[in-house]
Amino acid sequence: MSKVPGELRYTQTHEWVRMEDDGTLTVGITDYAQSHLGEVVCVDLPDVGDIIHASDDVCLIESTKTASDIYSPVSGKIIAVNEDLEEAPALVSTDPYGDGWLFKIDPADPEETNELLDAESYSEYMEEDED
Repeated sequence: MSKVPGELRYTQTHEWVRMEDDGTLTVGITDYAQSHLGEVVCVDLPDVGDIIHASDDVCLIESTKTASDIYSPVSGKIIAVNEDLEEAPALVSTDPYGDGWLFKIDPADPEETNELLDAESYSEYMEEDED
């Protein structure tokens, strides 16, 4: 069973969002997503300063099995990327909710996060996705 931390919000495309104290958002992929990718070998991150919209494909994760687009859960501006992934892309697999985060967003409308799934809804969605 995949880990689904209760304090995060989730998308149906298996990204997670952590709301930080300063109002910014940290984004990564879920444990469920990384388990289906296989060994991550490369992460193509967005550029700091990029203006993005909800559902835009903003980065690409390549694994031994496939390449997968990662979508922005909300609209806003990319304010940071996880540069550690350049040297250690496997962090996405080994610590998806910690050191394997992908990018940070300054949201255009913080209320957009209310449209994301909570942990319980995401868990139910994963169960349906497996059927």
